Amino acid sequence: PISLKNLLPEGYMHRASWVFLLAVSLMLTAGCKKDELRAKDARIAELEAQTGETGASLDQCKKDRENLNKLVKGYTGEINAMEAALAEAAAREAQAAKRLAEYNSMLKQLKSMIDSGKLKVRIVRGKMVIELPEAVLFASGSAKLKKEGVRVLAELGPVLASLEGRVFQVGGHTDNKPIKTARFPSNWELSGARAIDVTKLLIEYGVPGTRVSAAAYADTQPVADNETKEGRALNRRIEIALQPNLDELPDLSDFEGNGN
Repeated sequence: PISLKNLLPEGYMHRASWVFLLAVSLMLTAGCKKDELRAKDARIAELEAQTGETGASLDQCKKDRENLNKLVKGYTGEINAMEAALAEAAAREAQAAKRLAEYNSMLKQLKSMIDSGKLKVRIVRGKMVIELPEAVLFASGSAKLKKEGVRVLAELGPVLASLEGRVFQVGGHTDNKPIKTARFPSNWELSGARAIDVTKLLIEYGVPGTRVSAAAYADTQPVADNETKEGRALNRRIEIALQPNLDELPDLSDFEGNGN
């Protein structure tokens, strides 16, 4: 019988078997490679997905950090503002305590004069004011100090001078009854002349001239009713006001140049 083996040259079948096995092996290997490639592609896809998620998480973390920095900055500003406000309040409290100590010291020194009716001490618009009635200092319509007035100012001057650094304003006040003389054409001239005379005498008794000034108010600031004799007598007076120091006034440096 005729067979493939008889028709093919000797050794050919052996080689064909080897080729067949090689082909099968290559096919199996190629299949394995494809599986590996698929697995690697899947892993790459998984890693890319994870990388995307990580990037998104990183972006969110950056945004969260920026928001947190803004909050911290805001809180820091609020804390600094609160600390500045507390420091300012403490400074004001210290100034108030110092003023109170000064006023109490002055009141003790003036007690005998207050008790005898030679002067009064009042708080007017946040300032301590020493009030001296006309009857103690001057005759009616006159700016010449009486002997009793000189004695009062001789006692008062050293007390005011002892308040170190304090500035005083001497204000002359009248009632609303007009005056018209050669020397005093109106109540303005009379109140001003009286304030100047008191200021000069205070300087003689120790108050530095750089710390005292004179002002005329005429009848513009009554403390009583001018319709009665008693009220008019109260309105005719000299007031010595303790002026606030510069460090007790609000800081207006931010307004420099804004008026132009």
